[in-house]
Amino acid sequence: MITKSEVKYIQSLGHKKFRDELKQFTAEGPKIIIELLNSPSILLKALYATEEWWNVNKDVYESLAPGMAIEIKEYELEKISALSTPNQVMGIFHQPIYDKVTSFNNCISLMLDGIQDPGNMGTIIRIADWFGAEYIIASEESAEIYNPKVVQATMGSIGRVQVIYDDLLRLIKAIPAVPIYAASLEGKDITEYKKITEGIILIGNESKGIQVPLLQSATHQVTISKRGKAESLNAAVAAGIILSHLV
Repeated sequence: MITKSEVKYIQSLGHKKFRDELKQFTAEGPKIIIELLNSPSILLKALYATEEWWNVNKDVYESLAPGMAIEIKEYELEKISALSTPNQVMGIFHQPIYDKVTSFNNCISLMLDGIQDPGNMGTIIRIADWFGAEYIIASEESAEIYNPKVVQATMGSIGRVQVIYDDLLRLIKAIPAVPIYAASLEGKDITEYKKITEGIILIGNESKGIQVPLLQSATHQVTISKRGKAESLNAAVAAGIILSHLV
């Protein structure tokens, strides 16, 4: 059973203001919940699930501390869910606290200039996880990673990829030794590059591309050759193709 105060509290996490204040976020659905429960960097606060889900996941129930596992009815899940079709289970998690990153050497990272679509942001995090990118550096106007739509699109990868928000131009000037590969229509064909083990891949805003000062600061400008007539690629798709060729 869930109380009115709990409903109000969970609903408040749908707003960035309260997520920032409480340092918590929500996630929904069986797959993503299991992924996050297995993440060493993400800590659970409470898990709300239907009897059906608890019956299948008795091991999860038994592993949780008293008060963290709450059984609710379908109609109660609908009250707290951000999904149009609630799916058995919702979790409230603490936002992870990471050590400050001091170097981007000897690893692959992504840099995102104004990626504002939550679906794109979440998908890029998932792609970064697939290709083993350790960090994502996002401009401060990019979509917030704890937005419920972003969290859902990551499908659990949010627990394995560290996302840092910063002034990108300032950061680029602070890390001159790391090569930066900027996605650009005027760049060199990505297939002409050899595989890399170190570097930052810079992806621009969905409609505006990469800001000129950032583009000029990149050590390489790369492009994905086309055969058709589309003007551009989706930012997440472009990130996946570039990572596939370079990594």
